[in-house]
Amino acid sequence: MNDSFILRDRLWREANERITLSSYAALSEKSKGRTNPEDQDMFRTVYERDRDRIIHSKAFRRLKHKTQVFINPDGDHFITRMTHTLQVTQVGRSIAKTMGLNPDLTEAICMGHDIGHTPFGHLGEELLSELSGENFRHNHQSLRLVEKIEKEGKGLNLTFEVREGIAHHSKPRGDFLDRKNIDSNLSLETQVLRVSDAIAYLNHDLLDAFRAEVLTQDQLPKSTISILGVRHSQRINTMVSDIVEASLHTMINARPELPPIITMSSEIKNEMNLLREFMFENVYLPASQSEESQAAKSILILLFNYYKKFPQKIPMEYRAINESDQAAMMDYISGMTDNFAIRVAENISPGISNVFKNRIS
Repeated sequence: MNDSFILRDRLWREANERITLSSYAALSEKSKGRTNPEDQDMFRTVYERDRDRIIHSKAFRRLKHKTQVFINPDGDHFITRMTHTLQVTQVGRSIAKTMGLNPDLTEAICMGHDIGHTPFGHLGEELLSELSGENFRHNHQSLRLVEKIEKEGKGLNLTFEVREGIAHHSKPRGDFLDRKNIDSNLSLETQVLRVSDAIAYLNHDLLDAFRAEVLTQDQLPKSTISILGVRHSQRINTMVSDIVEASLHTMINARPELPPIITMSSEIKNEMNLLREFMFENVYLPASQSEESQAAKSILILLFNYYKKFPQKIPMEYRAINESDQAAMMDYISGMTDNFAIRVAENISPGISNVFKNRIS
């Protein structure tokens, strides 16, 4: 029989995973399941369903108008939180497929990892944490969105493995690929997300810095060019190829006391960490002091104080799922897009968003 006529339903896909994936991969049929048990889909595996639920969520759609690094830039080609997510997913899926890990689990985690991001990027995250007196983190909010906020408070009912990956994708500023900084209990697919996130943001943020004329190619560390590559595509290919080779080595040499991890060779890892520090000092920190960033801070402070004083103005869908006004306010403000936050603030205090004039769509 011509196999092109075989129905590739869920059972076929699960059987194919057993045959083709690594013994270290997370198999769909071995998932720890959902908080609320559901009947299986006829065609899709559990991780494919999770990916689809994330893509169709309201929080995912809002990413297209949320800041990556440069706030409300005057240009069509700057990276947004949405395009960042898509690039992370592409890198992650490529690594997972090459290593025999589960590409659908990897894709689902990558798609959902940043949906809890605030307006105005990490600036918004840090400011809301300061204003609220809480340890507000976007990865925690991403988990909260899929567990409690989406679908009118019902959540998306994702699998344990996807929720775990979303909750644990954040990384310290230093060497996050050192074995002592890696939780070996995390799935390799989650570890793939962590490094794919870094690969994506380092490379596309660098292009944005060139585009914004914050940096020039000549300012890059010479070793970045000589070791990682001159072009965007060369740098990504160097990093991805090295991850696959170094990580497969840990699989081949794995033993109970030394489980496999997703990592890099010392040379490439050191160079990536050097580039990360360079970006923090020359792009991320200066961007947080820009005129646009100061305006964004004023907008968020205004919104926080306004909804703290008038909690009845918070939409009922957020008040209904929270026991306190502050929790409802945090869910509402953190879910706003840059553009929506600017418009709401302008209605409350005309002129506060003048720096963004003619940029609000």
